Amino acid sequence: MTEKEKMFRGILYNPFADNMPEERQKAHELCQKYNSAPEHDTATRNKILDELMPNRGEGVYLQGPIQFDFGTHISMGKNSYANFNFCVLDENTVTIGDNVFIGPNCSIYTPVHPLLPEDRNTGYEYSAPVKIGDNCWFGGNVTVLPGVTIGECCVIGAGSVVTKDIPPYHLAFGNPCKPVRKLTEKDKAPFALEKSTKK
Repeated sequence: MTEKEKMFRGILYNPFADNMPEERQKAHELCQKYNSAPEHDTATRNKILDELMPNRGEGVYLQGPIQFDFGTHISMGKNSYANFNFCVLDENTVTIGDNVFIGPNCSIYTPVHPLLPEDRNTGYEYSAPVKIGDNCWFGGNVTVLPGVTIGECCVIGAGSVVTKDIPPYHLAFGNPCKPVRKLTEKDKAPFALEKSTKK
């Protein structure tokens, strides 16, 4: 088994083997190019993303700046959006659904370092995948830790640190992030409210 295969299986692996340092360096340099490209130059930005993050749906928009470790381990569904300073350490797979809104300064982490220093100082680590369902919304400064699954249609409050799975259709927030209540029809935006016609 290669070190990269161990990485995806959640087994301790050497992150400096199997050409991984070169792949990370390439991704970091592509992120720098993306971040330097003018916002109006969508052709250049999309060309960079085709190489950096090819597994994305139609209508994906990354405001930038972005910082990915590989990029190629991230999949992002159609019409999903990430605001300023989106950081993804994708040593394992990161699956983001359709119509996901990610606020500024959000981070998703998949790598895990050993707890004991004698193990950690060997340089070996392991990783766990992250999954985010369709139609989720993250407030600003949300951090998602390795191995977490967030169900569809969840709202994660600003500043939350998500350490455990969140069930679908829940409002959740805090550090550690916890489900507060289920989202219902009562949360529907009041678009039907009659507007005043008085001048």
